[in-house]
Amino acid sequence: MTVARVDHLVVCATDLASGVRWCEHTLGVVPTAGGEHPLMGTHNRILNISSPAHPRAYLEVIAINPGAASAIPASARRWFDMDDAALQQQVARHGPQLIHWVASVPDLQARHAALARQRVDRGAIVTASRPTPQGLLQWQITVREDGQRLMGGCLPTLIEWGAVHPCDSLPASGVQLQSLTLRHPQADALQAAVTAIGVQGVHVAPATAPCIEAVLATPRGPVTLTSETAA
Repeated sequence: MTVARVDHLVVCATDLASGVRWCEHTLGVVPTAGGEHPLMGTHNRILNISSPAHPRAYLEVIAINPGAASAIPASARRWFDMDDAALQQQVARHGPQLIHWVASVPDLQARHAALARQRVDRGAIVTASRPTPQGLLQWQITVREDGQRLMGGCLPTLIEWGAVHPCDSLPASGVQLQSLTLRHPQADALQAAVTAIGVQGVHVAPATAPCIEAVLATPRGPVTLTSETAA
């Protein structure tokens, strides 16, 4: 990969079982691949959503693993705001929800520095991994000590994969990502950050509140996932 692209969409669930049910009900497909993240004390299920517009993209249903402790310092927080009480209450009330997205970059240090020049603190670059039946998946990822996603989740976390990408062993699911739109009150600042990262295939638009909108082709027809929730 020589350009930055959408790597994956992050759907947060209170537990993996409810996340899998949500995926089957919403997209018509059951995610079976996934595993544990020893660094963060989380686990996931993933689904290939690659498309011509977004090659090597997947959807991640993620939850805190009740049977595992995170390896990060006690003062730090898990990625994607997963320790945030307000987000936990929101997901508990409304069910699994699209909360964030991750951009895959070929040169994480350089893209991280580009964001810093935009006065965006994307956090430290940490090394993470999880075991799979095909071997160990390894990657570098940006994680703030406070765990914040930034800009209501619209500003992506950055990831650089090792030799293997999850989509290398994920079969086609029948679900494909058609478009990703980021709506935000500070659309100009968000666009500047997206441009600094160099992400292709993402649309930024002004809005009164932050919202991530992903349009998917599924076995059940077009489905739009948003990070907005009902009142």
